[in-house]
Amino acid sequence: MIANPTVSVIDRVLMQEALKQAQLAFEHDEVPIGAVIAYKNKIIAKAHNQVETLKDPTAHAEMIAITQATNYLSQKWLKDCSLYVTIEPCSMCAGALVLSRIKKICFGALDLKTGACGSVFNIVHHKQLNHKIEIQRGLFEDECGRLISDFFKKKREAPGIDLKDS
Repeated sequence: MIANPTVSVIDRVLMQEALKQAQLAFEHDEVPIGAVIAYKNKIIAKAHNQVETLKDPTAHAEMIAITQATNYLSQKWLKDCSLYVTIEPCSMCAGALVLSRIKKICFGALDLKTGACGSVFNIVHHKQLNHKIEIQRGLFEDECGRLISDFFKKKREAPGIDLKDS
């Protein structure tokens, strides 16, 4: 990976923590997406997808991290926080992030099927919404994308697995 001079060391460290969370999801047979939320460069929340574990379609890494972070701060606003997530947030997560007033989202790989931070939709910069979020994309893009690709490759090779909706 070629170093991007606009990416700080802190951004790299925090995204590596999100990648660790994604690896945990992979190990638990969840879609490998990991997220961390930082406040003043300190991690206050970290999560991975738990949709299958909790049998809850809203148990995305970002949603769980938002809840952890608001609990940590004892407030509903995350205006001085940054989210580091391995894959571009979906519309549900992007909407929740707008509602939380998070300051920045840094994500690794695009989600060309459901991404809502610029690839398919752009909820975080929608002109009719009252909050816009700073976006940084592509940090550890190859690693983040490879983890997702490896997961679905493994699933396709497993007998009796149907991935038509994935």
